[in-house]
Amino acid sequence: MPATASLRLATAIVAAALAAGAWSAPASADFRLCNKTASRVGVSVGYKEQGAWSTEGWWNVGANSCETLLRGPLSARFYYVYAIDYDRGGDWNGKAYMCTREKEYTIKGIEDCLARGYDRTGFFEIDTGEQKSWTVQLTEPNGAPKGVQKPAAMAPAPATDARAGLENGSAAR
Repeated sequence: MPATASLRLATAIVAAALAAGAWSAPASADFRLCNKTASRVGVSVGYKEQGAWSTEGWWNVGANSCETLLRGPLSARFYYVYAIDYDRGGDWNGKAYMCTREKEYTIKGIEDCLARGYDRTGFFEIDTGEQKSWTVQLTEPNGAPKGVQKPAAMAPAPATDARAGLENGSAAR
């Protein structure tokens, strides 16, 4: 086979493989938050890593946009989120109390927040059903729940303790 014919054949094989997805990048598995409101929001996340609780904030998420909060495959079932509406006031909160502060932070531990100089803030729980990727959608408070959760893929969720083994990937703010 002449060299130009071999080169054309090799190019055609590579193009066909790329079109078929044979060399596509692996799918990203992350913990993401999509802000489906008309306001800018500030977001904090709580999780358990290597047996210790941590909270991190703030990610600033623009109106009608998404942000990756934790990178990498999720290895736990439960995560916790607190968000503030910067433009219209109000928040998305819950009954899982953790430590926060006004400026960018990473806080180890969720006990004695006030005594340690932090705010004590109620986060809402996210049950990922042990999926490897998850997206939380914040919605307008017009009758729909504020912290609507949407898995990347649906699967039956096994029963576990709500505070069992939360872990995160690397945080990106």
